[in-house]
Amino acid sequence: MTSDLAAEERSGTAPPPPPATPSSGRRRPWFVYAFGLAALVVFLIAGGGFQFQGKLSQVQKNDQASYLPGSAESTKVQTESEKFQDIATIPGFIVYQRAGGLTGADKTKIAADRAKFGTVDGVAADQIGLPQFSKNDSVASTAVPLIGKHGDTAVNGDDLSKTEKAVIDVAKAGAPTGLVVHSAGAGGLLVAFIDAFGGLDGQLLLAAGLVVIIILLVVYRSPVLWFFPLFSAGLALGASSLVIYPLAKHGALTLTGQSQGILSVVVIGAGTDYALLLVSRYREELHNHRGRIDAMMAAWRGAAPAIAASGLTVILGLLCLSLGELNSNKSLGPVCAIGVACTVVMMLVFLPVFLVVVGRWVFWPRIPRFDNQADVATHGAWSRFATTIEKRSRLGWIGTAVLLLICVAFLPTLKTGGLSTLDTFTTQPDAIVGQKIYDANFDAGAGAPAVITARADKAGAVIAAVSKIPGVDTKPGSVCVEASYAKIGELVRSGAVTPAQLAASATCPPASVQVKPVDGRIVIDAAITDRYDTKQAETTVMNIRAAAHAVPGAEALVGGSTAVNHDVNAASRHDRDLVIPIVLLVILIVLGLLLRALVAPLLLILTVVLSFAAALGVSAVVFNHVLGFANADPAYPLFAFVFLVALGIDYNIFLMTRVREETLTHGTRAGITRGLSVTGGVITSAGVVLAATFAVLAVLPLVTLAEIGFTVAFGVLLDTIIVRSILVPSLSHEIGRRIWWPSKLARAAD
Repeated sequence: MTSDLAAEERSGTAPPPPPATPSSGRRRPWFVYAFGLAALVVFLIAGGGFQFQGKLSQVQKNDQASYLPGSAESTKVQTESEKFQDIATIPGFIVYQRAGGLTGADKTKIAADRAKFGTVDGVAADQIGLPQFSKNDSVASTAVPLIGKHGDTAVNGDDLSKTEKAVIDVAKAGAPTGLVVHSAGAGGLLVAFIDAFGGLDGQLLLAAGLVVIIILLVVYRSPVLWFFPLFSAGLALGASSLVIYPLAKHGALTLTGQSQGILSVVVIGAGTDYALLLVSRYREELHNHRGRIDAMMAAWRGAAPAIAASGLTVILGLLCLSLGELNSNKSLGPVCAIGVACTVVMMLVFLPVFLVVVGRWVFWPRIPRFDNQADVATHGAWSRFATTIEKRSRLGWIGTAVLLLICVAFLPTLKTGGLSTLDTFTTQPDAIVGQKIYDANFDAGAGAPAVITARADKAGAVIAAVSKIPGVDTKPGSVCVEASYAKIGELVRSGAVTPAQLAASATCPPASVQVKPVDGRIVIDAAITDRYDTKQAETTVMNIRAAAHAVPGAEALVGGSTAVNHDVNAASRHDRDLVIPIVLLVILIVLGLLLRALVAPLLLILTVVLSFAAALGVSAVVFNHVLGFANADPAYPLFAFVFLVALGIDYNIFLMTRVREETLTHGTRAGITRGLSVTGGVITSAGVVLAATFAVLAVLPLVTLAEIGFTVAFGVLLDTIIVRSILVPSLSHEIGRRIWWPSKLARAAD
């Protein structure tokens, strides 16, 4: 092997892979072979997980109600109201429009469609409404509710989407020329949301993969080396899917389209970061060792503690989300934590063996030679930069602190009041177009009433109290005991009543077709005048809650679509205020144990918080004045914080662990300079990769993901370029050896 390596080192071209034999005749320790076997096992398991990657969409839950805990009032109402109806429906509408007015042929088509809608599997046929026409006779709508739950069985997102598309196909089939058809209502908007995640894996993985390939080609300057980190990250994603799919299928966690998209980004971004650190250290050690195994063992010993500490920090930070109220938050943490854990295993077990097996040629054309010329701390651009920081440390930390504080000044302008459904998309899907047409021509609150459960003997008092609330529809029959759609369906099928007669009724349904009390309680529907996802509707429903709660002995609870949205937003704010301090405390503890100091971890936490606040301030300006977003979800700051801080702290871990290592030999100030010189290039490259992978969230047409993607991407760049490269080293130089207090290094040479 020695002669092969020598020939390789003299060559300027890529030789064939050299044989993986040891550099000498000595026997390798048993753990080397055990490590290779472990890598093979991990590879086989992860490879088997790819089949589950495409199945994750089958176990997604994207409706707001599934996000809520059982303690939420709207969840209690939903659970209780299921006792009164065999099926739970999602309101939906088909909207017809013709500029200049609907023709006779149009109306004939619309009437015929109503009968056909009832034949579509997944449609609540008994609840299909009669066509309604606008005042100017240019728009018509037909209520076509979708079955969201049958008994105890919820309909999954894919089936809902298929049903809605089948309904739209019926409406469009044979439509007269010029008659435009759109979907609308909560059903259409939910399906638009589900479809926004359609092809999620393909779009995100392709975009993230292309971005990572381009960056790694620039970083490594090798036409082949990029493949190994990306392939390993892909295996980590397969392993993650293998674990997540059965957990989501059996209800152990809630997988949303949002969390699945973020999982892909986290695994690829974090995996590439960890690979960059390992490969950089391996390249460095190849200059010092003749054999590849020896070089990798040395590189692994140097990089593994930082990678493991980083992974542990990220995992613990993500698991803190489990302390929240929202099921989506509680499960997003474990979903991504599983992804990070699989990534750490893949990068510390599989990738090292993979690189050793294929040989040095993967670095071609810059093949590292066995020449003992690995000390990059004394030469190169980063060495000169680090020396400058040492000489001008006070200017460095004051200048960057002022810059970050200027960015923080815009933080109060950040709007996190929640997004209406119409503001959720960055594009204009058909359901949004249809909803705007519907709102302009019909009662915006139709199909999504407030749902009230109360003691049956207090139903009259509750109805009287709720009917007085501003924003509740004042037309007769707007606040009534809920009708039993099963009974109505029986009457229509028997011919005892026609749909037209039911539609013409301007009062509450007669007692014979109302739902019957269950356990002494009844369910009441209250129609509201505003669309369910607006601030006006939320105000109305909160007033309904106050009025219903005030009825003596009624034990009333208020739910419905608007109440669900309100409770989700309230839980989001609760989770944000609870989780963020806990994440900071967890990271502080991990850093303290890793660096065996108190001052340095506090310094890093303070700089990370400052960087996060600055990123939010800049994001506020961009969202409000550049991208024109109406608002942000209340959960957005929490998600941005967890991913930016938990992942961003990686770079400080990579830097400060190397600084501590260098300090043991060279003293604190020299250790800071050498640590920055050695890690500067690889950490900056890792930051660019992570920022780019989060930026690809913009390929999905959802405002929340675009906001998270921008904030994390910008924050990571801010952290790697400004905070980690200038602020932290400058402050460390300013403080000197005291940053290691209370460890022995605080009393060592400065």
